[in-house]
Amino acid sequence: MSKDVYESPLSSRYASPFMLRLFSARTRIETWRQLWVALARAEHELGLPISAEQVAELEAHIHDIDFDLAAAREKEVRHDVMAHVYAYGKAAPSAAGIIHLGATSCYVTDNADLILYREGLRYLRGELLAVVANLAKFAERYKATPTLGYTHYQPAQLVTVGKRATLWMQDLLSDLEELDFVLDHMRFLGCRGTTGTEASFLDLFEGDEEKIDEMNRRISAAFGFARCFSVCGQTYPRKEDSRILNVLSAIAQSCYRMANDIRLLQHDRQVEEPFEKNQIGSSAMAYKRNPMRCERICSLSRYLIADAMNAPMTASVQWLERTLDDSANRRISLPEGFLCADAVLRLAQNVTDGLHVNEKIVERTCREYLPFIATENLMMEGVKRGGDRQALHEIIRTCSMAATARMKEGEPCDLLERLAAEPAFAMTKEEMEAVLDPTLYTGRCASQVDAFLAQAAPLLTQASTEAVEISL
Repeated sequence: MSKDVYESPLSSRYASPFMLRLFSARTRIETWRQLWVALARAEHELGLPISAEQVAELEAHIHDIDFDLAAAREKEVRHDVMAHVYAYGKAAPSAAGIIHLGATSCYVTDNADLILYREGLRYLRGELLAVVANLAKFAERYKATPTLGYTHYQPAQLVTVGKRATLWMQDLLSDLEELDFVLDHMRFLGCRGTTGTEASFLDLFEGDEEKIDEMNRRISAAFGFARCFSVCGQTYPRKEDSRILNVLSAIAQSCYRMANDIRLLQHDRQVEEPFEKNQIGSSAMAYKRNPMRCERICSLSRYLIADAMNAPMTASVQWLERTLDDSANRRISLPEGFLCADAVLRLAQNVTDGLHVNEKIVERTCREYLPFIATENLMMEGVKRGGDRQALHEIIRTCSMAATARMKEGEPCDLLERLAAEPAFAMTKEEMEAVLDPTLYTGRCASQVDAFLAQAAPLLTQASTEAVEISL
């Protein structure tokens, strides 16, 4: 492409070759032509005056698209579908007179969109599973590695590195459930006429309604759809677009949350995203290791979450049987939603495949806060030795505040020394240090990880990084 013409960063920098090909002009128009072939074949088989030779000629010319001819014709007639009907007729002249018989433009535009969106969702499903599989390996490896937990981004009780990864996994598996629901419930528009009444086909089939239903069943089956929408106007219900963009937004939300957590942990040097040998972190500060992949996930995810708002705004203003103010919006928002989700998941795969844990720093951070975390156990031990629970609680509170204030001055934590100096505890510093084993404070984290991964195992066997072929 000329460097003098704007191009979307989604196509030039971020999206996969698969997704770029799926939403290309060639794939779209080839799908239109396949729909015209399916319509002509069904009409021929159900007795309309269309010959097998005409159907065969249409089928033979699905791929040889003269885009220049179609563009010139569209400039003349101001109608993209009719321009391509014209170009298709030039490629298959014996069938030119029967192309699009009984159909309206939405027969090809809407059904093609549904086909492309289904393929896009299937591809994203594989990418999503690849991220989940990476996280499963990470969670298994670090399921028993204690790390400081945070609430309100303030130090809290210990968890494990692997348990935290299952929180990210759970969000993504929720998205997978939603994606599967959308895929399982996708329906075809079929060929329903100008306002969804099928009046043109009632005329063509001389009032035989069963033939109309059979025509739609055959067309839908040709593209792998089990059913059509029960009723429709000129278009398929735009609520379907809301469902689709909503699940893409949900994926973005989950990836954003995960990437943001990693950015916070990288700030504390506990966990790091992959950093290549010759990667430059800053043009001025050569020492920097910025979490640029996670930052990009967050940046693109924000765009996708906002993009998803287009669909409900469009669905809510579909006047009566239809209005055309959806067209330009959908032409941008749906493909870009898919390209953006693709980019986010590609980045998420890269990050989760090479996520690095600085175990010494994680351990040091645990040790730094462990005296505070162990105070409940120390209080229980003090009670066993004859202390008063409420009095010990107050001693812990005042000593903790004093130790924290000292730490804020850059001094090491001296909480245990302060508690050991209190006669009410009746414990030495050495006795207190005996309970400073981080594994005593992670609860059921390791077993929770095992149980979660066992539950997710059937899905993990489906995970694959191989590209899904376009089944058009």
